[in-house]
Amino acid sequence: MTTPETADTPASEATLPPAPVPRSATRNTLIVMAGTLGSRLSGVVRQQLINGFGNELLDAFTIASRVPNLFRELLAEGALVNSFIPVYKSLSSGEKSQLARAFSGALIGINLILMVLGILAAPWIVSLLVASNANVDTGLAVYMTRLVMPFLTLISLASIAMGLLNADEHFRESSFAPIAFNAVSIVILLIATVLFPHSATWLALSWLLGGLAQLLIQLPALQRYGLLPTPQLMTHPALGRVLVQMAPFTLTTGARQILNIYVQRLLTNAAHFPPGTAFAYSNAETLFTMVNGLFVVSPALALFPRFSQLAADADWSAFKELTYSTLRTVTFLAAPASALLVALAGYAIGIFDLRGNMPLDRFTSGTLILTGWAVALVPWAINTVLLRTFYARQRTREAVVVSAVGFLLEVLLYNLVVPRWGLIGFGISTTISGLGVGVALIYLYGRQLSFSVPPLATYLARVVGLAVIAGLIARLVSLPFPAPGPGQLPLSVLVLALAGSAGLASYLGLAAALNVGQARDLIGSVRRRMGR
Repeated sequence: MTTPETADTPASEATLPPAPVPRSATRNTLIVMAGTLGSRLSGVVRQQLINGFGNELLDAFTIASRVPNLFRELLAEGALVNSFIPVYKSLSSGEKSQLARAFSGALIGINLILMVLGILAAPWIVSLLVASNANVDTGLAVYMTRLVMPFLTLISLASIAMGLLNADEHFRESSFAPIAFNAVSIVILLIATVLFPHSATWLALSWLLGGLAQLLIQLPALQRYGLLPTPQLMTHPALGRVLVQMAPFTLTTGARQILNIYVQRLLTNAAHFPPGTAFAYSNAETLFTMVNGLFVVSPALALFPRFSQLAADADWSAFKELTYSTLRTVTFLAAPASALLVALAGYAIGIFDLRGNMPLDRFTSGTLILTGWAVALVPWAINTVLLRTFYARQRTREAVVVSAVGFLLEVLLYNLVVPRWGLIGFGISTTISGLGVGVALIYLYGRQLSFSVPPLATYLARVVGLAVIAGLIARLVSLPFPAPGPGQLPLSVLVLALAGSAGLASYLGLAAALNVGQARDLIGSVRRRMGR
């Protein structure tokens, strides 16, 4: 192994590329939102194709795909984005390259070990996720779990690529990479639909090969920008800082996985829910993550490097202003999305019924879960932004402790609420825990940097009130149409288009009339682009 060059070496310093010029925060946000929109829409197509399979196969696939995701947040997106980028941004160009090689090497090694353990322990892991009186074929779930376990390594490598590109504010390739995942999955699913309509192998391969595509599509961009690392099992001083930042994620990820395990056992309990409920949860989750990813996660992800840079520069005045402006933006977007999902949940679930053969139980379960979750969108939008302000300041411990307590509270609430209120109790529990986490994060933020609550509370009251009006208008527009149900895909698309547009137009119009800043800026931007 050759001795790495350091920033103290004059020769190497002279050859380092210039620091990247900061890009427009608005441009970055729009790029990420565009990529997220393409990813989520193509994800809907993928989900439509998957819904054509039977309940037995889909429930087993849902359990199998959860297994690598038990580790995904710690070893992929969550740990990488929230722990790696703040440390990476604080280094010189030469040190960044060394850290990328060391971190990628360590992450690959850990993932390979976990992949082997996951394949060997698949029966035990599935038994942990499935209730004893299961409404799921556990043998089929074990088989599919072993097939999809390599997805963990692939998605972790894709996340390394994403983190390196995002850290230097190259968002285009990383934001559009999930579209490659969905595109390859769709092709495999189309083949399976025509030739192998009952094949667990092809359904699992659609997931696995999609993960490979998401990795490969980013490699040319890494090469082009000079960011492609050569993974090495080596040490680097900053690697310890990254690992220290990652360590608290073990707590919050552990708490989240307790929640996920409890949810899966609850959904697969034949005493409470019929077959198909586990995948109905997946349908609702797809729509919720589409909206949340587009209107909440995209702005937060695009602005996270900017937060990290301001924290590294100790420019706390600009840091706080960016916090407030980001909170206003995501709540302005999340509030109407939440209201429209509540008003039109049944029609939204109906778009997955591509073949017109969705069982009524799966449709009804998905509608109830989505309705409850939609209410939780605004509280968790606030939490998504606030959590990243802690990660950017490398104050990970406070953030993950609060998150972990929130997840444990959610498990408790699920246990109390869902058996009594049914599937809508998932969203009610998530909303309550989200409010608690938000209060705790605002308190901690204010204690460290000060936080002015009244202006934000006033702003929230305005946008939430306008969103409720928009939801009511959308609901009124939908009333003349038949009620949503299975086998009504054209109706679902029509009602979503008409009622959703009416609700959104009323929200933007009322917001502009009341001089809400984000509406004024949005309308002004549209007029400028139209040349008016």
